[in-house]
Amino acid sequence: MARKVQAAPVAPRRPHSFTRHGITVSDDYAWLKDAKWQEVLRDPAVLDPDIRKYLDEENVYTESLLGHTAALQKTLVREMRSRIKEDDSSVPSPDGAFAYFRKFREGGQHELFGRMPRNGGDSHIVLDGDALAKDHKYFRFGGSRHSPDHKLQAWTADTKGSEYFSIRVRDWATGADLDDLVEETDGGVVWSKDAKSFFYVKLDDNHRPMQVWRHRLGTKQADDILIYEEQDSGWFTHLHESTSGRFCVIAGGDHETSEQRLIDLANPDAPPRLVATRQEGVQYSLADRGDELFILTNADDAIDFKIVTAPLASPERKNWRDLIPYRPSIYIIDIDLYAGHLVRLERANALPAIVIRDLGSSEEHAIAFDEAAYSLDTMGSYEFETTNLRFSYSSMTTPSEVYDYDMAKRSRVLRKRQEIPSGHDAADYVTTRIMAKAHDGAEVPVSILYRRGLKLDGTAPLLLYGYGSYGAAMPASFNANRLSLVDRGFVYAIAHIRGGADKGWGWYLDGKREKKTNTFDDFAASARALIAARYTSAKRIVGHGGSAGGMLMGAVANRAGELFTGIVAEVPFVDVLNTMLDDTLPLTPPEWPEWGNPIESEKDFRTILSYSPYDNVAAQDYPAILAMGGLTDPRVTYWEPAKWIARLRATMSGGGPVLLRTNMGAGHGGASGRFDRLDEVAIVYAFALWAVGMTEAMALPETLPGVVPAQAGTHTA
Repeated sequence: MARKVQAAPVAPRRPHSFTRHGITVSDDYAWLKDAKWQEVLRDPAVLDPDIRKYLDEENVYTESLLGHTAALQKTLVREMRSRIKEDDSSVPSPDGAFAYFRKFREGGQHELFGRMPRNGGDSHIVLDGDALAKDHKYFRFGGSRHSPDHKLQAWTADTKGSEYFSIRVRDWATGADLDDLVEETDGGVVWSKDAKSFFYVKLDDNHRPMQVWRHRLGTKQADDILIYEEQDSGWFTHLHESTSGRFCVIAGGDHETSEQRLIDLANPDAPPRLVATRQEGVQYSLADRGDELFILTNADDAIDFKIVTAPLASPERKNWRDLIPYRPSIYIIDIDLYAGHLVRLERANALPAIVIRDLGSSEEHAIAFDEAAYSLDTMGSYEFETTNLRFSYSSMTTPSEVYDYDMAKRSRVLRKRQEIPSGHDAADYVTTRIMAKAHDGAEVPVSILYRRGLKLDGTAPLLLYGYGSYGAAMPASFNANRLSLVDRGFVYAIAHIRGGADKGWGWYLDGKREKKTNTFDDFAASARALIAARYTSAKRIVGHGGSAGGMLMGAVANRAGELFTGIVAEVPFVDVLNTMLDDTLPLTPPEWPEWGNPIESEKDFRTILSYSPYDNVAAQDYPAILAMGGLTDPRVTYWEPAKWIARLRATMSGGGPVLLRTNMGAGHGGASGRFDRLDEVAIVYAFALWAVGMTEAMALPETLPGVVPAQAGTHTA
């Protein structure tokens, strides 16, 4: 029986235009932005009925087109869930007499937080996420941190998806929460040494983290003390504990400049102390050891960053001294400091390494791996006086491995290997890397995963993932969900495009502001290189990106849509010009360094207008598009994908269809439970399979055409 497809909704056009810098812009779908959007974030029920009706109609239409994939989606969820160790737990992290851990129960959606005696013994759960979530449609933990005396646990949660986190404090002995309740925070907590108070960041009415407060246990939030307030609405403020545990670090900044202050946790009444005054374009972060600070910075044109030291007593810029000088094309991502060792995570040519420096002898050695593409990360520690470094490793074929590494003895112990209950043999898969030549000659790395035995004759469908903003690198790490596509004959590829820092900070700078279009062109170049290498063909590629990666998807659909059969844009930042013109939106002022300020600058206005996906929708053919939004999303507001799909449907001359799915009860991260989130991944994958004509591909990999069962043998990348 033929399935019934609803007629596509038609959003009414309500003529609206504005003029700035002498340029008039039409925006007939501006009405989809609720005038009282701040209230909607706190209470979705107040959404304008006309807007709700339209979003509901779009959801019904999407269901009418993708509903026939329901059985496939269930199969995909079942597969993905079978790869999850349901009662998984972290490697316990020692601190004093205890070792703290996080775990899941069989069938549980949310984490449990607990501890055990340091040298082993019975475990004790203090926070049960499943129990805490049971009365909420949405529940997500923010931070959770035990007090220095190990008697209390501060924990935070968001119950709407709007990223307003409430702080509560639980007593380890009784298992009950204290009366203290601190609301509308960013989710971070730093305890004072005496465990009688904690510091937090409060979000303002525009959802911006601007104020640092101190809460004393046993008092009302109304009695809390304001410690610091940022005056620049373009700066965000966050807190963390310093490496030694001596200080609360107030870290402020935008995408180009930063400034840090220290609060002595043993003397929490003392005012915060400035480390180095903000200087436009200079970023720095710090770690402390004794009377010395170790600072990671791009000062003095160190584009890929360097490490300097400064005396704690006088840490201003004039006293900074190079420890690890700037080395072009070797990007220092992060530093971690211990009593006797400095650890740095660095990346060269899109591959990471961990380098350890003995602070006594100044000797250095590196931890590196030899796969063609892999991911490496340090995991931090509660303890400072230790020679143990915990790090994680994975590749696109190798599930995550957690190691404890003795920095003095240079020996490693495998503490955990990610279990895939349904089974996984890395030898069944191939990971490799190619370089795509961009329009200006830049070499763009592309990481690739496919099932061994797949015929690379250009017929395979391919999912190409990209992000390319804010200097965020996309690691070539393991993701069990992807196997559901790869086992059905897909090639999975990640384009390490400009705008990310995959090849260093200069790689990021070459994909922002007036150079933003390099990001889009690199992604198209990656698609063309994959076609040329016969991994796939034009119109066999599904593009996938979220948030700023959703903007990438929108731009690529406009500029190189002929390469793609489908585009998935999750919470897509597609209405770039209008968003950057609205300085009341939570992220707008802090985003001006990334995209430009079109309010003040005509040049920035014209640059953004030239590529903003919503503003460049044209009367041309488009691939099939699935846009996914969240009603309570404070980062990419729900009306961005709604306006984009409305304009696409009214303007495009052929192709499609274009679909909008709005999660009416979640925000930027989608569904909150670990299994509920799989439902959304399954929709993306079902759409991808549908776009390439493979919605019946529900069989085991061995029975699929073009997939030869893997032979036993050693995996080589």
